[in-house]
Amino acid sequence: MRTVLPGPCPVCNTEIEFLYQTENIPFFSDIVIISASCPDCGFRYVDTQVLTDRDPARWEFEVLGTEDLSVRVVRSMRAIVIIPELGVRIDPGPACEGFVTNVEGVIARVERVVDGVIACEAEEEKDSAAAFKERVASVRSGELPITLIIEDPSGNSAIVSERAIKTPFIPDAEAC
Repeated sequence: MRTVLPGPCPVCNTEIEFLYQTENIPFFSDIVIISASCPDCGFRYVDTQVLTDRDPARWEFEVLGTEDLSVRVVRSMRAIVIIPELGVRIDPGPACEGFVTNVEGVIARVERVVDGVIACEAEEEKDSAAAFKERVASVRSGELPITLIIEDPSGNSAIVSERAIKTPFIPDAEAC
């Protein structure tokens, strides 16, 4: 179901449209995708929310080649994303948004953060970021296998593949 509601842009107060679209992801859950963009100030908002409650879960998927880059990934607003081989750990923050993408989309999100480091940081950090980007290129070409891990205390994330391993997740008591 698709619903469009008018509302003010939270940045510049221009009247914009907020799109709410429900989708069913096979073998997973119903979700709602919320999006809006403002042509005046450039504000953009996209969020994905799962419409069911689940037990905390940990998903693990070995990305072994280029064909695995297209595997669907659902991340809830509360999930942690880990790629040990790249030294990546993404913890949710107060402005964290959920998303539906694929493995390559997750890698692209990480790479955009690294691009920001390259643009803003000292030479030492730029060298480290450039080396990281070389490793990411190796993942994209299928030369470097990685493990994608999603730990979700809400249980609303998934890696949609027969090879993905789902296990119970026990959140760290200190992190809660």
